[in-house]
Amino acid sequence: MRDPYVVLGVPRTASEKDIKSAYRKLAKAYHPDQNQDDPKAQAKFAEASAAYELLSDTAKRGQFDRGEIDANGQPRFAGFDPSSMRSGGRQAGAGPSGFSAEDILKEFMSGFGTGRRGPSPGAGPGAGAGAAGGAGWDPFTGSARTRAPSRKGDDVNVTIAVSLEDAHSGATLPLRMPTGKVLNVKLPDHVEENQQIRLKGQGMPSAFEGDPGDALVTVKFERHKQFRREGNDLRVDVPITLYEAVLGGKVRVPTLDGPVELNIPAGVDTTKAMRLKGKGLYGDGDLYASLKIALPEGGDPDLESLMRFWRDQKPYKVRDL
Repeated sequence: MRDPYVVLGVPRTASEKDIKSAYRKLAKAYHPDQNQDDPKAQAKFAEASAAYELLSDTAKRGQFDRGEIDANGQPRFAGFDPSSMRSGGRQAGAGPSGFSAEDILKEFMSGFGTGRRGPSPGAGPGAGAGAAGGAGWDPFTGSARTRAPSRKGDDVNVTIAVSLEDAHSGATLPLRMPTGKVLNVKLPDHVEENQQIRLKGQGMPSAFEGDPGDALVTVKFERHKQFRREGNDLRVDVPITLYEAVLGGKVRVPTLDGPVELNIPAGVDTTKAMRLKGKGLYGDGDLYASLKIALPEGGDPDLESLMRFWRDQKPYKVRDL
């Protein structure tokens, strides 16, 4: 990969905010979803993501700035400077025998050395391949080296706002990621507040040829305009008229599955909520309807006259104090 500062177009003194801002602009311009027929744009997006992954990590950025790792995050060979090689005659860094680092590399790559050809007699299987600089062979130590393991991309934490209706039905909801990509998130059955949903491979791409990270989606329930949630139980206020409270009747009550009819007995006690069993969240809880008497707007002379008569001729107590 190229110099990550060059890829993002920021100076080496750039702040974390500047780096993040530069990455967002590039991600928006070259995102695969917006450039499905342009492989160059997709390559630029992957390069920008890898550059951001390195520079957004304080430790990695420091190592890169000090020259300890390269743009791909791989350790640099200490003490080896290819620019120090000279053409013709004895080369810089050559030892008493006249061999330089370049000679050593040639020896292991070709399998031939000065005064020696191929593996020594009796060498075990694979000795020639090792001397020829096969995968995992370190020409500077003459021994096998372990290839750096691929590293998974970073996980991304996001929050999704969920209505009680969507949670109740286990809906599939669109979610816009920080990169601009929109994912469809299927809510699990009986999803809970603050529950995390893991979306495999929907996080940041890896800068080290590994798998992309995951998206960790945290569920947050939206505040409902009608229902108040108490665990899986729900409460709702239902306005009724004065004559419905006195004479009884049927009223429509909202539920998560749609409105239902509730039978109100004559002379109903409005201080107690009426219970609708199994009409709460997921069918596990109940719905409690609190009846609220609503008087006519603007008042009514006949009703006022009736109430004065009732107050004077038929008073009754509803409070202890």
